[in-house]
Amino acid sequence: MTEKEYEYILVERDERVGIVTLNRPKELNALRTDLVSEVATALEEFDRDEAIGCIVLTGAGDRAFAAGADIKEMSDKSPIDMLQGGFAAWLRIRNIQKPMIAAVGGYALGGGCELAMHCDMIVASENARFGQPEILLGIIPGAGGTQRLARTLGKFRTMEIVLTGAQVSAEEMHALGLVNRVVPKGEHLTEAVKLAKIVAAQAPVALRLAKDAVNAAFETTLDQGLEIERKNFFLLFATEDMREGMQAFIEKRKAEFKGR
Repeated sequence: MTEKEYEYILVERDERVGIVTLNRPKELNALRTDLVSEVATALEEFDRDEAIGCIVLTGAGDRAFAAGADIKEMSDKSPIDMLQGGFAAWLRIRNIQKPMIAAVGGYALGGGCELAMHCDMIVASENARFGQPEILLGIIPGAGGTQRLARTLGKFRTMEIVLTGAQVSAEEMHALGLVNRVVPKGEHLTEAVKLAKIVAAQAPVALRLAKDAVNAAFETTLDQGLEIERKNFFLLFATEDMREGMQAFIEKRKAEFKGR
């Protein structure tokens, strides 16, 4: 299959893993509006593709995953400009159903940190730096930074990060639960793809419903989240993959999932 050509990103596949690379290395992969829109489109195409089981999102070069929004593009915008053109693509990214892994090397600041947090797991190089420095520009995070950080780090560490614009190391973010794995410099993409291949080998419908259930824990009450989990659990008993998975376990062989 020939991948669609984009201006600001690269798209490739490795077995059942789709890889989307932000490709503005000279600009530290700064997030132009058009770039975020292209990311959303590429992710949606992988989301629809039955041959893909997991998606990895990374940045070109070794200096940055994404060092934030493109300030030159944003500096003369009005509130109406931002309302009309700025954030529709972020909602599209949030709505991706397949598991996503951010492979972060170097800076993941501002919108870059928020983009990484739109993923379901984060693998970071030891040189990765996370932060929400918007306060230094007289604004605040606008693509989920305050909410997603607070839900993971808690109120007080999030307040310090957001109110000072400080950068935080990969090791600290790992200790605080935001980063899944810290790997040697330059190994973030390799290790993220390895993890993605393990995920992609699982039953596709179960992956989608598992992601849905975990996300519900951050968006509902406990009772509502438990109800979503139970419904998703029951639904999977209608799939061929559930029968195959259990039969394979009984027969002591590897399951062959079909996504049905």
